[in-house]
Amino acid sequence: MLAVLSPGQGSQKPGFLTPWLDLTGTEARLRWWSALAGVDLVHLGTAADADEIKDTARTQPLLVAAALLAAEHLPMYDVTLTVGHSVGELGAAALAGVLPAEAAITLAGVRGREMAAACALEPTGMAAVLGGDPDEVLAAIATHGLHPANRNGAGQIVAAGAVAGLEKLAAEPPAKTRVIRLQVAGAFHTPYMAPAEAALAAVAAGITPADPTRILLSNLDGAAVNHGRDMVQRLVRQVTAPVRWDLCMRTLADLGVTGVIELPPAGTLAGLVKRELKGTAGAPEIVTLNTPDDLPAARDLIARHGMAPSHEPTMHFRVVVAPSAGTFEPADGLAEGETLRSGQVVGSVVTRQGPVEVTAHGSGVLTEWLAHHDDPVAPGQPLVRIGGHA
Repeated sequence: MLAVLSPGQGSQKPGFLTPWLDLTGTEARLRWWSALAGVDLVHLGTAADADEIKDTARTQPLLVAAALLAAEHLPMYDVTLTVGHSVGELGAAALAGVLPAEAAITLAGVRGREMAAACALEPTGMAAVLGGDPDEVLAAIATHGLHPANRNGAGQIVAAGAVAGLEKLAAEPPAKTRVIRLQVAGAFHTPYMAPAEAALAAVAAGITPADPTRILLSNLDGAAVNHGRDMVQRLVRQVTAPVRWDLCMRTLADLGVTGVIELPPAGTLAGLVKRELKGTAGAPEIVTLNTPDDLPAARDLIARHGMAPSHEPTMHFRVVVAPSAGTFEPADGLAEGETLRSGQVVGSVVTRQGPVEVTAHGSGVLTEWLAHHDDPVAPGQPLVRIGGHA
C-alpha cells in the first residue's frame, strides 16, 4: 500500500518551485490559482525570500499549490491513501477527490489570511518540545497555560499559547527535553484561532464536497474519513484543534503502508515517518519529491507499491473503510449481491467508546464483504466493496 503525504507550514524554502515552472502549463496554472488565493504564487515560489514566504497568509496557499502541482505529474489513480499535515490536509483532501483543486486553493487563501489576522490580536507563539516523557511534557505544557498544538510523534510535541507561557516553559523545561521556539506568527491549532475558524466555516459552508475516492486520514484522530461533508467539517475544526500526526502515522503502520511519497516541499514528514516507523516490521520505502528530477523515483515507487487500476470498462467499485479501530459488525441480514442506497448503514465498528456506524457513500451492489463479524479492524481498513455502472 502506498501513501502520499502533503506537508504543512514550516516546510517551505525560498525558490522551491523554480524547477517546476519548466514543466508545460505550470506557470499558467499557478497564475490561475493566484487569482483564487489572492497572492502571487509564481513570485512566492520562485523569487520571494524566506521572510516573505514565512507570512502565514502567503505560505498556506503556496504549500497547497505546490503539492497539487507535483501530484499532477504522478499516476494518482494507483495511490491508495492520502494524508496531509495541518494546511496540507487541504491538498490531501483534493487528491482524495473531496475538493476540486480550485476549492482547496481558495480555502487555503482564506485560511491563511484569517489565521494571520487572528495571530495579530495578541502576542502568541509556538515551541517544539523534543524528547522527554510524553505525559510529563503534556503536564508541563498545561501547567504554563499552553496547548499541545501538534503531537508529531518521534519524540516531538509542539506547545502553543501566550508568549509569557512559552518563556516559562523554556526556562523550566521538562526533564530530558529541549525547548526550541518556532518562527511562526502565533498559536496555531489552539483556541486563539477561533476567529479564523469561524471565518473559514462561513466560506466552507458554500462548498459541495464529494466523498473520498481513496483512503483519506484526518489530523483530528488519525481516522479514515468516509464522507466529504465530514472531512470539510474536520478541515474547519482543525484550525483550533491539535494536529495528531502521531495518530496518522500509527494508522499508516496499522494499515501496513509499504511506500511513502512526500510532495514538495518534502523532507519534514518523511523524516518523522522514518523515525517513528523505523522499528516496525517492514518500515516503508520513502521518496521525497522536491523537483521534477525526483518524478521517476516517485513513479517507480507507485508502480511497485501502488494499487493496480481496474481495467473493467463497464463497472466501477467503491470501497467503504473503517472510520476507527475496533471490531466490525456487519448489518443484520445484509448479504453480498444486494442493492445498497447511498447512506445505508452497512455495519458498525465497535470501539471502546461504543459502536460507530458505517454507511455506504454511494448506491450500488454489495459486491464483496472485505471484513466479517468480529474481525478486528484499523482506521482506513477496507470493509465492503460496492460495485456500480460507470
